[in-house]
Amino acid sequence: MFHSAHGGNTREAAALLGIVPEQLLDFSANINPAGMPNSLRHALLENMSLAERYPDVEYQRLHQVLAEHHQVPASWLLAGNGETEVIFALVNVLAPRRAMLITPGFAEYRRALRLAGCDIVDFPLCEDEGWQLTERFLGALTPDLDCLFLCTPNNPTGLLPDDALLQAVSARCKSLGIALILDEAFMDFIPQRCGFIRHLAGNPHLWVLRSLTKFYAIPGLRLGYLLGSNVQKVTQMRAAQMPWSINAFAALAGEVILHDHAYQQASWQWLACERPRLFAALNDFPALTVWPGMANYLFLRCDVPGVELQRALLEQHILIRHCANYPGLDDRYYRVAVRSKEENDRLMMAMRQALSGTTPER
Repeated sequence: MFHSAHGGNTREAAALLGIVPEQLLDFSANINPAGMPNSLRHALLENMSLAERYPDVEYQRLHQVLAEHHQVPASWLLAGNGETEVIFALVNVLAPRRAMLITPGFAEYRRALRLAGCDIVDFPLCEDEGWQLTERFLGALTPDLDCLFLCTPNNPTGLLPDDALLQAVSARCKSLGIALILDEAFMDFIPQRCGFIRHLAGNPHLWVLRSLTKFYAIPGLRLGYLLGSNVQKVTQMRAAQMPWSINAFAALAGEVILHDHAYQQASWQWLACERPRLFAALNDFPALTVWPGMANYLFLRCDVPGVELQRALLEQHILIRHCANYPGLDDRYYRVAVRSKEENDRLMMAMRQALSGTTPER
């Protein structure tokens, strides 16, 4: 329905209805409904003068704060204008010749690899296996590959592979000389899993991508970063990065929000309550099949022939993410964000209206 390959396209969705974007309730972008932390809001208001001077071109304070947070050397870090910038920066420096992507998966890996002239091999996840990676995947990692992107948890399924399997994947990539890039953009929503940053030391083939825009609700500011123990490659990326690619307010955000433990705890408590509640409510619809994701969104299939669920909900001023443009999926699949209790209840009311009188096809 839309030109954009991503969620959050409220402008185009609103234009279809002849309304303003503010009239839409957006479940298509996976952003913390708490909004930006108050600690950041106050810091921005108190530091408006930052707009009047250039940011530090090396962003030393930002890199130091990130390094302290993850307990790694600052030389292992590169911050960027959103995680997408560092995806492209990493691909440009690694210059892979043949990469593997998991389908379905985030679109920007493919775009970055194609622009770098890289051949791409797809590994399709199977619905019969619950859209999860299994040990079968290890056999697909062959010596002709030199790059692998894994999104953990995956986008759009929200599923997280078993840690032991990820360890086995990392070991196989290391033995075959494959750069393993783990995208942990949504890992902050999963306090019980700490991700792979702790495994970077001694593993120069391993890279971790992180985003601060989703958990801390600052997609308009744009801030993400990568971590890797290959200091030479990180230095190359810093040298190639456009100067001042991070605006002063986004850099300030990175220096402030990681210390806001009250916001983090409140966000985890909200998700621990609302994700299972939303999952159960969606799962009650006979027309829907829902997978129990671990992030702040849920992946589902609509089994009613002829029902275009995104359009039906949009007529009620609710926007969800259609997943038909993900490789390996068709127009039956959708992704919905987990939002506040009141907003999730409104989605359920709209879903009941959209699916009333329908008969699923199994």
